[in-house]
Amino acid sequence: MEGIPLTLKDLVNPPPMMPWREFANWIRMSEDHDIVRGWMRNGYLPHLKVGRHVMVNVALLTKKLMEEEWVE
Repeated sequence: MEGIPLTLKDLVNPPPMMPWREFANWIRMSEDHDIVRGWMRNGYLPHLKVGRHVMVNVALLTKKLMEEEWVE
């Protein structure tokens, strides 16, 4: 799948916020931007509108995922 190539550095230290379309590409959902928009609309992805740009709060998402209890 095409998109931004990920390195270990990208995964260990992601930017705290990024534009939602860039985030969709980063998580390899470049073909499914509507799904990512739905996740934001339904509250699954923390986001903030800055001017006319919608940014995904990657830092808050990471924190929430780290605190989540995972069922095996």
